[in-house]
Amino acid sequence: MPKVLVTGATGFIASHVVLELIERGYAVRGSARSADKADALNAILSDYAGKPVEIELVNLDLNRDEGWAEAMNGVDFVQHIASPFPPTQPESPDDLIIPARDGALRALKAAEAAGIKRVVLTSSVAAVDNGWGKSGPDIYDETSWTTMTGPEPVPAYSQSKTIAEQAAWDYVKGEGEGLELAVINPAAVLGPAMSEDVSTSLSLVSTALGGTLPAFPPLAFGVVDVRDIAKAHVEAMLRPEAAGERFIMSAGELWFREVGDILREAYPDRKIPSSEMPVWLAKLFALFMPALKPSAHRLGRLNRYSNQKAREQLGIEFRSPQDAVRASAESLIKLGIF
Repeated sequence: MPKVLVTGATGFIASHVVLELIERGYAVRGSARSADKADALNAILSDYAGKPVEIELVNLDLNRDEGWAEAMNGVDFVQHIASPFPPTQPESPDDLIIPARDGALRALKAAEAAGIKRVVLTSSVAAVDNGWGKSGPDIYDETSWTTMTGPEPVPAYSQSKTIAEQAAWDYVKGEGEGLELAVINPAAVLGPAMSEDVSTSLSLVSTALGGTLPAFPPLAFGVVDVRDIAKAHVEAMLRPEAAGERFIMSAGELWFREVGDILREAYPDRKIPSSEMPVWLAKLFALFMPALKPSAHRLGRLNRYSNQKAREQLGIEFRSPQDAVRASAESLIKLGIF
């Protein structure tokens, strides 16, 4: 039975990738900063899957060399998903850049040394559409890259995803030549949560459900269901034509107020705002709201993304953004979070 190493296996995306791999007959070795999480992870996976699931979990740290060579023993493919994704800006961009970049390089170097054929790396549209300002393309595609020297500031998270992905491509084109790399660039990842350890991306839904907003900030974002992301990771691992390619994953775009519209229709008894605050007021709020501050320069602007490549080369049939929002809310309510 082929084996796949999935880094950051306790995370939102990675846990769905683990189940997708198991459903397709692969053995999985997961990594986390503490292997003591194995029992809890297996219980979460089993509960969600509705059947017993048990994977091996090993200790790996993005900032340390220990354990990476051993984690590759007997592995056929690597899904490198682990990367820091905090809810607010760090004190220094290096707090995100260093573990994201160095962790990706540790995964690639260990995979190359072990003779592994292909690594799939989770990046983000944050590595695609930042820094451009109003000069960006009408529709972003896989040829687009975040620019650090453009007219707008690039938040720390976007810097970390851009620098890590660029370092990965540089490695396989240089020192690691021969190792195949495919990259998944998701937009905002929604869909069913498995546990109360909620992903930062799900705050788009949990904030709306919480009823604490007086009105929605004028923010727009691409949306994709985590189950489609999981399938894309596995297809990018298996399809020969995926080697050397990056794939934007976005089912479509929503304004934050549209998330509210979807949730109000599904849960009419909940206090969910229907209005949108003006851009000037949202910028004022951003001065005092750490979660909103990184997006302040994008208020009132809609970026669009092409998913043609993922559909044609990976065979992804996307769930709608509306379905992803509803699935997120249903899981958060079922888990007792809201």
